[in-house]
Amino acid sequence: MSERKDRSGAESLVQTLVDADVDVCFANPGTSEMHFVAALDSNPEMRCVLGLFEGIVTGAADGYGRMAQRPAVTLTHLGPGLGNGLANLHNAKKARTPVVNVVGDHATFHRQYDAPLTSDVEGIARPVSGWVKVSESADDVAADGAAAVQAAMAPPGQVATLILPADTAWNRTTASAAPLPLTAPKPFSTDNVDAVAQALGSGESCVLLMNGYISAERAALTDRIAQHTGARVVMDTFVGRVQRGAGRAEVARLPYFGEQAAEVLAGTQHLILLSTQAPVTFFAYPDKPNWLTPEGCALHTLVERDEDIDGALQALVEAVGATAAAAELVPLQIPELPSGTLNPMNLGAALAHYFPENAVVVDEGGTCGGGCSIATRTVAPHDWLMLTGGSIGYGLPCATGAAVACPDRRVICLQADGGGMYTNQALWTQAREKLDVTTIIFANQKYSILQIEFGRVGAHNPGPKAMSMLDLSNPELNWVSLANGMGVPAWRVHTVEEFVSALQASLATSGPSLIEAML
Repeated sequence: MSERKDRSGAESLVQTLVDADVDVCFANPGTSEMHFVAALDSNPEMRCVLGLFEGIVTGAADGYGRMAQRPAVTLTHLGPGLGNGLANLHNAKKARTPVVNVVGDHATFHRQYDAPLTSDVEGIARPVSGWVKVSESADDVAADGAAAVQAAMAPPGQVATLILPADTAWNRTTASAAPLPLTAPKPFSTDNVDAVAQALGSGESCVLLMNGYISAERAALTDRIAQHTGARVVMDTFVGRVQRGAGRAEVARLPYFGEQAAEVLAGTQHLILLSTQAPVTFFAYPDKPNWLTPEGCALHTLVERDEDIDGALQALVEAVGATAAAAELVPLQIPELPSGTLNPMNLGAALAHYFPENAVVVDEGGTCGGGCSIATRTVAPHDWLMLTGGSIGYGLPCATGAAVACPDRRVICLQADGGGMYTNQALWTQAREKLDVTTIIFANQKYSILQIEFGRVGAHNPGPKAMSMLDLSNPELNWVSLANGMGVPAWRVHTVEEFVSALQASLATSGPSLIEAML
């Protein structure tokens, strides 16, 4: 930790963050944050990454935290700036990602005047934050910063928001703060382990349902249990991070649509929850069930989100007598290269054929992304990040943050065109930072999922006005022009052969590039 000396509150905060191993700041600052910006400039250990919209900043912090397993800090401007970033903080909250937000606010003596940007910053922050604090004095800032990092890292990970009034940032202080000890996961319940082991040994149909970070080690432990007991292992439809591919145990994914999910769970007599909750549909539908646990099925909680997941799984392996069981690992199988007109399935096969080693995949492919998920099951080991909170516009920023966290790995962003338009400014940040991101735009030029959902919710047959609200072809989006305008080379492709040529060119060069796949 740095020596005790006189400095601004903002300087004390930046040094506190660096000392706590939080050394990346995704920023979109304003006037109230200028002293924090100056503090960033004066501390060579803090990397600063500019986003042109707050949703880029918060989404990048989500991607960074998922891959680094430690928080980045975000810098946003008062309540409206934080509000612009809420959608991707919602996704980060659902992904259980550690994030530290620093939000500038008016000086404490300026609050009384109700200036145009005055707002309830705490009220805006609370729905997406597990911890919120206002620093009222420069002498408090360092200690508050250390507490924010500790809070963000509290199992299973959460968003911590520190509100920094301008005068607490510019006033001088000699205060400093050492990093606080990390909070350990709560002990798992041995009674829960025993009850789950009894259910698994009953001979009745059992499903282990998982969420959280599904590491290769956790997948292997659950697979060993399944191999020994005959249970099935399923993960929630969207989880924050999955390690998958050849040499790893595969975890099946619960389908998105309720009818399909209910079919997967049909006949289950014991549903065992691992760091998750009983499954429900994403939305309510007229005359359709929204509770997906089969009637008569017993619910068992093995481990809660903030408990020792790895310890509970190891204890369960021993409790069911699976210590000698081996996990069934996915074999390496590279799909044959398809040809012809481009569609989601053969695009996925072509991507899998040329899939890079140790890649990170960020998936916001929407209705067109399934082909890539299916085709890459058996390729080289990789990480897969999903849209956990359902708030679209996560893909491009999340890929940006993942690339900052993993500079030695290729990041592949699978991005639906509609969702991509929410946060396409992330391409500029990727170019500015020279990040190795290959973005594949699924350009079907419509909100396809909403066209599907229009019928599922029981609305009337859509007429021209309704359908125009779900159409992106008038005028036509041109992602090549959008990318080029932000400094990113790009190709528009219509056939598998054109896609392969563009993919090979992208993977062979450093820095970001984009492929607009016309589907």
